[in-house]
Amino acid sequence: MPLPSLTPSKSEQIAHTLRQLILGQSFAVGEQLPGERVLGERFATTRITVKDALQRLEAEGLIYSAGRRGWFVTPPRLTYDPARHHHFHHWIKSEAREASTTLLGCEQQLADGDLCHWMSVAPLTPLLAIRRLRAIDGRAVLHVTHHLLARRFIGIEQEDLTSSLTTLYAERFGIIQGASRLEIEATAARGEVARSLMLAEGSQVLRIRRLNFDGQGQLIDSDTEHWRPDAIRIQLSVPAPCTAQP
Repeated sequence: MPLPSLTPSKSEQIAHTLRQLILGQSFAVGEQLPGERVLGERFATTRITVKDALQRLEAEGLIYSAGRRGWFVTPPRLTYDPARHHHFHHWIKSEAREASTTLLGCEQQLADGDLCHWMSVAPLTPLLAIRRLRAIDGRAVLHVTHHLLARRFIGIEQEDLTSSLTTLYAERFGIIQGASRLEIEATAARGEVARSLMLAEGSQVLRIRRLNFDGQGQLIDSDTEHWRPDAIRIQLSVPAPCTAQP
């Protein structure tokens, strides 16, 4: 049986060259790489081979695709603790970056099977679904959907839903957020999530689902975050365990 070749493929060689240029800062953060056709000419190969090399670097988080605009060097990841109640815009500003939020939609919805199970609500419970897209330095990195108990937030559709919902809950409805429960998993980007984050259908994203409760332990809402995996690293703060007193 012949041994597998140890010689790097053409796409591996291209990926290695571009990787060294990126890590050596020959291409700056946010800078656009030469187009696939140009790279094909420079490396004397096909666009298919170039595309394979670029997708290798994308999987490593070094570059990202902006659709027809081309390929760009990925900004540094932000450290994110999903157990903390972040004000997105304040958090990003504290990192000397620029944040923006776009409202994608706000619709009434009846709780279905998955939401009933996750939120522990009865079937057909009236909910409000608020869908938002959040960007850092102009790059869409987070799609988030909030499912609110409609009876607790009458008239919220008239408010500015691009601002902090936690602050809005407190100031407009007198509801102060307390404890949360989290679920974190890798999943596939589908439909609006894939399109809004400019990812190919089925690309991997990081999903963070959070149930939020008020100070009395009553459910406020559920939010489901879909993050580009190259945008953040997860860091959790864990309190010291309680020790028994002698």
